[in-house]
Amino acid sequence: MSSPRKSESRAGLLFASPWFLGFLVFLAYPLLASIYYSFCDYSVLKAPVWVGLSNYRELWRDDVFWITLKNTGVYALFALPLGVVVSLALALMLNAKVRGLAFYRTAIYIPSLVPLVSLAVLWLWMFNGEYGLVNVGLKHLGLGSPPWLSDPAWSKPALVVMSLWGLGNAVVIYLAGLQDVPQEMLEAAELDGARSWDKTRHVTLPMISPVILFNVIMGIIGTLQIFTVPYVMFPGGVPARSTYFYAMYLFDNAFRFHKMGYACAMGWIMFLIIFVLTMVSLRASEKSVHYGGS
Repeated sequence: MSSPRKSESRAGLLFASPWFLGFLVFLAYPLLASIYYSFCDYSVLKAPVWVGLSNYRELWRDDVFWITLKNTGVYALFALPLGVVVSLALALMLNAKVRGLAFYRTAIYIPSLVPLVSLAVLWLWMFNGEYGLVNVGLKHLGLGSPPWLSDPAWSKPALVVMSLWGLGNAVVIYLAGLQDVPQEMLEAAELDGARSWDKTRHVTLPMISPVILFNVIMGIIGTLQIFTVPYVMFPGGVPARSTYFYAMYLFDNAFRFHKMGYACAMGWIMFLIIFVLTMVSLRASEKSVHYGGS
């Protein structure tokens, strides 16, 4: 290699070195260390002791582990499809040419910028059984006043309703995809007699199917890792551990019970669950997702 090329290579490596260093220290090392610690009895305060598969065997017999896994799965089962449908519907409406469109777009996106702790405190007041605005509105409609914060049957629905508050990011992504739908295809469909719903179903949705798949995968990751809001609103998973989610139990094991090895094992189980669900989503979408040029 010529001297100028060597000089350019050294300069490139020098400029990239902060990124490489950050990657090794803040990503690669924690990742590899967590694999090792998941096979150890490790409390952070003492040196790790190799115990093999003991952490995983203990998780299999841990009733709380299964409760949190079930709670997380039930929440994701409702929050994910509802979030996809509502955010896509909002994006389709915001893509229309109506008066005040910029205001509506801003109003839908701004709530997603609210810090999660502040959001949890706000909804604690909104869901108050006696004075909360949600129940006040339901009473005016003659629908009663559910005990959102104190009844296990209503606690998870409350969190599902809250999940719709932060759909602004997904709506923006859908809007970007809708802007790329070729207008000539919509016009051709209209000339063939297609109605609005027909154009949406047979032209718009297939054209933005990669965007829908992306948001579904991001939704899987987000809903299975729900933590901050229920941790603030429902300390310890009250009522009756109905809101004790997987990430909350992982956090408690790591930082309250000082069972870091146990928590690492939980982290890798969650990684495998998310990985499998992502692969299933990708495989199931092979025939329904249409990429440009394919």
